[in-house]
Amino acid sequence: MRSNPERRKALIDAAIEVLARDGARGLTFRAVDAEAAVPTGTASNYFASRDELFTQVGGRIYERLLPDEAVMARSREGVQDRARYAELMHEVVGRVTAFGSGYLALLELRLESTRRPELRAVLTQRIREDIDANLAHHAASGLPGDPTSVLLLYLALNWLIVERLTLPDIFDEQQVHDLVEVAVRRSLGE
Repeated sequence: MRSNPERRKALIDAAIEVLARDGARGLTFRAVDAEAAVPTGTASNYFASRDELFTQVGGRIYERLLPDEAVMARSREGVQDRARYAELMHEVVGRVTAFGSGYLALLELRLESTRRPELRAVLTQRIREDIDANLAHHAASGLPGDPTSVLLLYLALNWLIVERLTLPDIFDEQQVHDLVEVAVRRSLGE
């Protein structure tokens, strides 16, 4: 297998786009090569199987969905109250929605993981790490609410993002804004 890390990353990013656009059945080495604009056969030189490609995509999506250090630093600034909590949740919805192909690819991977145990293990580990990191960040932040509040918002906002990406005409921008505000308020028991 080839080991050029930048080429591998570019192929995985191309696979994310293919997966989001064409679904799991459309994720072939040939489709990845075409999306990455590389010679036919390149992806098969980097990945031993489609299973390996799926698991690599599962890890890479989260690398790209995570907030950068500047966002994390801003999240620790200012008064840590309900308004701040809502502001952070708006940032999450906006950031994840902005990488719509990644989130749609992740949904495809979640479905595919019901048939691929190795992929399920990768996604379970990665999503568990994400949830644990969110719980730890919240505990250290001084934001209101408890771990259950964090989990309720995680679940509610994930489905709101699904609605925005798959059926964008269901809720307009004002409704999305209002729903995030209410989700934060109600998860805090207000």
